[in-house]
Amino acid sequence: MKRVGEKGKGIFTRITWDEALDTIAAKFKEIAADNPQAIQPYSYAGTMGLVQGESMDRRFFHKLGASLLDRTICASAGAAGYKATIGLSMGTDPERFHEAKLILIWGSNPITSNVHLWPRILEAQRNGAKIIAIDPYRSLTAEKCNQHIAPLPGTDGALALAMMHVIIKENLIDADYIEKYTLGFELLRERALEYPPAKVAQITGLDETTIINLAREYATTKPSIIRLNYGMQRHAGGGMAVRTVACLPALIGSWRDAAGGMLLSTSGTFGMNTTALARPDLIWNNPRTINMSALGDALTGFQRVQTFNAKGAPTETLEPLDPPVRAIYVYNTNPVAVAPDSRKVIAGFKREDLFTVVHEIFQTDTADYADILLPATTQLEQWDVHRAYGHMYVVLNQPAIEPIGEAKPNSEVFRLLAERMGFTDDCFKDSDEELIRQAISSPNPRMQGITLEELKEKGWQRLNVPERFAPFAEGNFPTPSGKCEFFSETLAKQGIDPLPVYITPRETVLDAPQLARKYPLAVISPPAHNFLNSSFANLPSFLKAEKEPHLDIHPNDAGLRGIKDGDRVRIFNDRGDFKAKARVTDKARSGVVVALSVWWKKLSGDGCNANDVTSQGLTDLGAAATFYDALVEV
Repeated sequence: MKRVGEKGKGIFTRITWDEALDTIAAKFKEIAADNPQAIQPYSYAGTMGLVQGESMDRRFFHKLGASLLDRTICASAGAAGYKATIGLSMGTDPERFHEAKLILIWGSNPITSNVHLWPRILEAQRNGAKIIAIDPYRSLTAEKCNQHIAPLPGTDGALALAMMHVIIKENLIDADYIEKYTLGFELLRERALEYPPAKVAQITGLDETTIINLAREYATTKPSIIRLNYGMQRHAGGGMAVRTVACLPALIGSWRDAAGGMLLSTSGTFGMNTTALARPDLIWNNPRTINMSALGDALTGFQRVQTFNAKGAPTETLEPLDPPVRAIYVYNTNPVAVAPDSRKVIAGFKREDLFTVVHEIFQTDTADYADILLPATTQLEQWDVHRAYGHMYVVLNQPAIEPIGEAKPNSEVFRLLAERMGFTDDCFKDSDEELIRQAISSPNPRMQGITLEELKEKGWQRLNVPERFAPFAEGNFPTPSGKCEFFSETLAKQGIDPLPVYITPRETVLDAPQLARKYPLAVISPPAHNFLNSSFANLPSFLKAEKEPHLDIHPNDAGLRGIKDGDRVRIFNDRGDFKAKARVTDKARSGVVVALSVWWKKLSGDGCNANDVTSQGLTDLGAAATFYDALVEV
């Protein structure tokens, strides 16, 4: 379809695929003749398959010379922090969780967002394991745990350092593991002594005794696992926070056991041949990179530039973007709903001089701003191959049905566009099955024995790892030193503190007192139980289950504002505002309000959602979004 109404109104008329593709190619040729970097791809995880998510699209934009996209909106801070300590996103096999005796579920809500792990955790609990949730919000998961510890948002790194303080001071460490398989323990000891539980209690809003008991219990229960997730990295110091927590298992030697250690993501275990898919060798013009978490800035003419102080705390400046973004191609994501600082994002998409293509399954909030709107296939209609971040299996996605109507998969659309752009490289002729073969053809030892033929027969294959997979039982960390790096030379070379350190969020009552006088409540917006970020958030059955946008607010905070349960409230700061129905509940800790997300704006009642108040500020490591680093008033 092509737009016939005002941008944002979602009024279109039907056209043919030929007209759509010819229009896009002509516009891209016109812009590329001046400067191809004025063309911006924008995609994320609407499909997480390697074929439809990061193959032909990458080849197309690399050959075109378009700006690159730094895909940071979800996990890049945690991934960078974990890498600084562990070396790669590898950890405990999820299939061993039922054998643990203590599980810390830290910044994660498995009942909602890690469904297949939850039965293993319940089995561990039935076997006598203690399950502790560490989360500012009493989520569905926290309610089912043996204990819930609710630190203030963004203070997890301080909590981990206080745990280290207790573990080291009380000699609860595994000295043998530390000596053989870690780097920088003596320096870590000195750093941890700077974070006594009494001091950290003030930072986290926790009781000192709670912190001490948590440290002792974690260090003395074998085997213990930390299920770390990305909730805790969505603030200014999020990368360093993950790095800090990732030091804990080596400190007590819990990596020795297949049911010990830590899991952030299994994604680094796979070793698929993503270079063969993306073909970075096609890049010819050293293009700039735009950070997707600062899309509002980019579409309104600015680039966010980060600098760091000695500890690694980020500060940012805005510089003019030259050339400005003149065209954007959006696929596998819905930025008008999910990108931070929505008002700026929408202001950018409203520009009459911005040519916008959206390739989608549904007419999303973002689709309403498209000049050309293309129909996309679903996983049921397309080929793909998947790695995972919550298990150890390569999974083949075979189409169950033919594409409905005129829908086409991403790979096919980029092949057709490449032809119209005159790209003659053989790689643009690769079929989806050929792309799958390229993805699984990898020298990585964990990929050995994975074949397309067996995937077609079974649907899945376990990676070439032992059944009882304990990746770091005897060290062998994929870091530069081969050890768990309490001290990171890599960070030191970047001018960042090489040791774990607490980096404060930008917006807290303690650290931004002037701002907190206007906006005294921290807001977080974790996934609603029936949505997957903004996916499924338009489907009638799930909308019926979620009912309407809610704000969970503690009785103390509600009472101060004369708010009663069921009242419609306005949540606001200098960036914007949104409305929701108040649920007065102690699920939200005092000082924190919780807006379960991500609602499509056009289905939210007031045309807004929680991202109207979130910031485009970036994290320290990984330059990721800081969704949970925001102060508001209600």
